[in-house]
Amino acid sequence: MSKVGLFGIGLETYWSQFEGLLKNLNRYLLLIRHKLESYDIIVIDEGIIDNVNNAKRAAESFKKEDVQIIFLYVSTYALSSTVLPIAQKLKIPFIILNLQPVSKLNYKKFNNLNDRGKMTGIWLEHCQACSVPEISSVFNRSNISYHIITGYLKDNSVWKEVKLWLEALKVLVKIKDNRLGVLGHYYNGMLDVYTDLTKLSLSFGTHIELIEMCELKSLWDRVSQDEIVKKINEFKNVFDVVDKCEIFEIKRAARTSVALDKLIKNHDLGSMAYYYEGQPDNEYENIVTSVIAGNTLLTGNNIPIAGECEVKNAQAMKILAEFGAGGSFSEFYLMDFEEDIVLLGHDGPAHHAIAQEKVKLVPLPLYHGKPGKGLSIEMNVKNGPITLLSIVQGKSKMKLLVAEGESVDGPILKIGNTNSRYKFSLGVKEFINSWSIEGPSHHCAIGVGHIADKIEKFGYLLNLEVIKIC
Repeated sequence: MSKVGLFGIGLETYWSQFEGLLKNLNRYLLLIRHKLESYDIIVIDEGIIDNVNNAKRAAESFKKEDVQIIFLYVSTYALSSTVLPIAQKLKIPFIILNLQPVSKLNYKKFNNLNDRGKMTGIWLEHCQACSVPEISSVFNRSNISYHIITGYLKDNSVWKEVKLWLEALKVLVKIKDNRLGVLGHYYNGMLDVYTDLTKLSLSFGTHIELIEMCELKSLWDRVSQDEIVKKINEFKNVFDVVDKCEIFEIKRAARTSVALDKLIKNHDLGSMAYYYEGQPDNEYENIVTSVIAGNTLLTGNNIPIAGECEVKNAQAMKILAEFGAGGSFSEFYLMDFEEDIVLLGHDGPAHHAIAQEKVKLVPLPLYHGKPGKGLSIEMNVKNGPITLLSIVQGKSKMKLLVAEGESVDGPILKIGNTNSRYKFSLGVKEFINSWSIEGPSHHCAIGVGHIADKIEKFGYLLNLEVIKIC
């Protein structure tokens, strides 16, 4: 479960001067804590920090608890020296909550108090904005990562943004815990697909597991007939198995699917990239030409599988999957300049949970650019908002490339592949140019819903650049 740190700030000199001030600030901090906990996270609450010694104590506590992000509630004016020790010790992102108790002070009631002592105390209870520039100044000069959320305690837009940050954090934790398998080798000559696995691990914290085809073959050899029958029933439940699918091919795909499930379990994988050729008619070719159905089942169960050994895209698919958006393997198929749409798809695997209609399992006499033949899928992504995501390996760092668009109705290419029609606000020409010039590989991941705002926060938490095209 995600774990966050929370603390408020104040000036200890105030407490003896203004009766009830500390009590009220603690009450607001408790409200914030309960709100954070309602999003199913663990909150380590260090209370109101009002001097340097308390700051150092809180920093040690947060460090021991291994919190992944800090929510700093600006309770009232406080010295930046009460914040800096915590930031320096932890070196993790801060979310500064610049939240007033109310949206507007009742000026008439306030001014009618006729007690400047009480009035000053109430003002200090509402002067959150006073400290924000000071903290920002110190954080900027210290190169500390932070974000500011400004509003008031019952401001729905504030909690909507907080929720986005927490959703991004939950995905970050899952991506760091993820084990990404690499089975086989890269598609020969796809220079864009070749990936620096060390850089990927450093950027995301994901473990990379290299897997041999001989292990998959060993698992394939030991699949039982009962397991094949059970898997075929799963095919029939998930897919629309067309009549032209030969029983031999269905059994072959089912056997491979069972072996793939075991491979995933053996290595505790949460995603995988694969490709293999070898000599014509070798035993491994018999397996790799029958993986699409099984890999589609895995992808639909949020264990995304990317073909052509596109490791970066397997990672992008996993990010979308953990955000609950699906995450399907795709590349640019066709441009329609008259209707101003672009078609994207691939020959599988795909995320069957985001399909417009039940996915068809169909025979394919020829895999384009690959050896052999077998079963493939026909699927189009459900109509409505979508998000494209690509992980780009730049000259120095990884970056996230994202675009929001719409999956729209209309004719697609029924060639035993996944493909759908997409419309982007930029128009086809500008979209293709703007997307391509950022240097992604020719594959990308497609998820349902507009979630660029979540991806931007996810990237921020990882200190990765996020480029939104549209």
